[in-house]
Amino acid sequence: MVGQRPQHHPVSLLLLIRLCFLHPRASGQPHPTPEAPAEEVVSVQGVRGGSVELACGSGPAPLLVLWSFTPPGSLVPRPVAVTDGAMSKVEAFASALGVVSLRNSSLVLGELREGARGHFLCQVLHVAGGQLHTAYSHLRLAVLVPVSKPQVRLSNPSPVEGASVVATCAVREGTEPVTFAWQHQASRGLGEALVGVTEPLFQLDPVNRTHLGWYMCSASNSVNRLSSDGAFLDVIYGPDKPVITVEPLGLTEEGFWASEREEVTLSCLAASNPPSHYVWLRDHTQVHTGPTYVIARAGRVHTGLYTCLARNSYLDTRTQTTVQLTIYYPPEGQPSCAVHPSPGAVTLLCTWPGGLPPAQLLWEGPQGPGPTAPSNVTWSHAAAQLPSGSVFTCKGQHPALAPPALCTVMLWEPLGRPTCWSTAAMGDQFIMLSCEWPGGEPPAMLSWLDEQQQPLGGSSSSMAVHLLQAQEDLAGRVFTCRGTHLLRTPDLHCHLQLEAPQLDVAEPRVSVLEGGEAWLECCLRRGTPPAQLLWLGPQQQKVDPGTSGFMLHPEGAQLRLGIYDADPAHHRGTYQCVARNAVGNSSRSVLLEVLRYPAPPNVTISRLTYGRHRREVQLQWAISGPGNLTGFLVQRKASALGPGAGAWETAASDIEPESRGRRLGGLDPGVLYAFRILALNHHTAGHPSEVKIPADPPFSAYPAVLGAAGTGMVVAMVASLLVFQYAARHPQTFPRLETPTTTPGLDPAQETTDAPVNVTITVTATP
Repeated sequence: MVGQRPQHHPVSLLLLIRLCFLHPRASGQPHPTPEAPAEEVVSVQGVRGGSVELACGSGPAPLLVLWSFTPPGSLVPRPVAVTDGAMSKVEAFASALGVVSLRNSSLVLGELREGARGHFLCQVLHVAGGQLHTAYSHLRLAVLVPVSKPQVRLSNPSPVEGASVVATCAVREGTEPVTFAWQHQASRGLGEALVGVTEPLFQLDPVNRTHLGWYMCSASNSVNRLSSDGAFLDVIYGPDKPVITVEPLGLTEEGFWASEREEVTLSCLAASNPPSHYVWLRDHTQVHTGPTYVIARAGRVHTGLYTCLARNSYLDTRTQTTVQLTIYYPPEGQPSCAVHPSPGAVTLLCTWPGGLPPAQLLWEGPQGPGPTAPSNVTWSHAAAQLPSGSVFTCKGQHPALAPPALCTVMLWEPLGRPTCWSTAAMGDQFIMLSCEWPGGEPPAMLSWLDEQQQPLGGSSSSMAVHLLQAQEDLAGRVFTCRGTHLLRTPDLHCHLQLEAPQLDVAEPRVSVLEGGEAWLECCLRRGTPPAQLLWLGPQQQKVDPGTSGFMLHPEGAQLRLGIYDADPAHHRGTYQCVARNAVGNSSRSVLLEVLRYPAPPNVTISRLTYGRHRREVQLQWAISGPGNLTGFLVQRKASALGPGAGAWETAASDIEPESRGRRLGGLDPGVLYAFRILALNHHTAGHPSEVKIPADPPFSAYPAVLGAAGTGMVVAMVASLLVFQYAARHPQTFPRLETPTTTPGLDPAQETTDAPVNVTITVTATP
């Protein structure tokens, strides 16, 4: 109730007056008074939980306003509220309509309830023209209910593909009419409206994998619009036939290929819900589990059939796909280019065997590309069209190689001209004719011709060799080597004439002093094939490199023989230089004279004396007469007078020519020696001197006696002084000079013990 505090007694009176106005009819609506015209029913809408105000018409200020309510299906109106402007009253049952209040003559319903749906009647009592009049207002209130949050219900949330599914959008309440809309959102995508579906339920028959995802519905009426949460439709299907991809991608007629030593990834995908389980097989042997199989470093052993097995664990269904994977590998190394000459033409050959698949080879020349073929390709060209320096390239291409492999050949003629020589073989039993013309591409062709220009055997490239049986009648014959090259005209030749060796010696007569060094020189002037040089000694013996006293020194066509420490007895005589080859031999003689040095002057011994203890001697000598000398030789032997007589032996040999004396040691005092000396001029010894025996040195006693006497006097004097000094300090020690007397009757035991003592002092003087 709104307004002043209610006055119970007056209001009760008003209610009684109000009851006088109510006159129910069969229709359940009150009769208007005769003075009031009929009113139409006004429709009013309110929303449950909201607020609505029911107006009671317009006119003069009322004396009394009475509101009544007739629910649907009832004929009896029930008072709701009454007011006279000063006081108002709301009936208790009005709470079933909501929160009821009066605003002037209008009835306000707050927190509107569904029970407020029905007919409301407003009766107004007012004064007009001095008379009481009544007015009636009929209102029909419709209470609208908002739609509740819809829910999506699936007849089978996890159907198998091909089954039937019914989706229902359930709304608990809401004023009709209610409109529905559906939306489908894939598991990984945006929502998509389902056009044309406006019913609270729709059917998916048959259901397929495209129906998988979230389903939402929305419900709306004149009051509101609400959307449901999503319901997930999990369609079970698969697995489909697997699809295999290979990275890096290489396609063949049989399947896929990959390069050797690179990483290869095989991926398998089979559409399935739930996701498939994968197993990889290579040639029917399991190698991996999972959708991706990675070969870290592909090798030739990885070539084979790869099968991907896909399994749906929910449906227990399986599918599989098999592909062929071939590992490609290039041929080993690089392409090989070769040139084969032929009469008037050149044939280019390029080979590169092996590999999978075989490498494709392509020739390219100065005039453009040539033929192509796998593994082996040949290209022929006329020689007249090819200048020297023409370059041809063979390009090898293989799928497993990024850049192509190349080999190049350049055609060029060899420089210079052929070179001929001959050598002996198998101990001069055969003569080997050799001809060489190096360089060129292709190499030059060489062949040997005889004196009639007839070929000797076949031809060969770069070098030609022909063997002849060694015979003396070959001397003087001429052989020709012919060299041909496809880029060179005319042909070039070299000639070789066989001949016996011829020798020259530097000097036919060589002289050398005894002990000196001599060189005999021999030179091969000519000879084809090259001859072998050797030296023969005076006794016709061969001088080998290791022969003592000789040295062989070859220098090109010369052979020098060196003689060291020349000795007339061994080295003097005629030497022969001999040259031999397969067609003959020759020799030249050289006379070697070994001369002696002139005799040195004569030597005489001027002094030969023993030293101390006869273990060394002092030798002095003198020379007489003309002649050169380079030293002296002293000899000794045990004298014939002694016990150890023997042969002469060298006592000293390294004596300078300026020396005239020498001390010789190492003698045995018990042996009597004899000495002699010889003068030397290099290896020539002079006449030996006279033989002498060492003499003792002369003796001089006077100085020794004087020295001994002086030394003795000094020693005696010092000894006497020491004795007297000691006697003075110790008189009891030395005996008295007088003769002792014997007392008669004295016991012999009591006799004095001071007996005289003899002292002897010996002084020795050594000269």
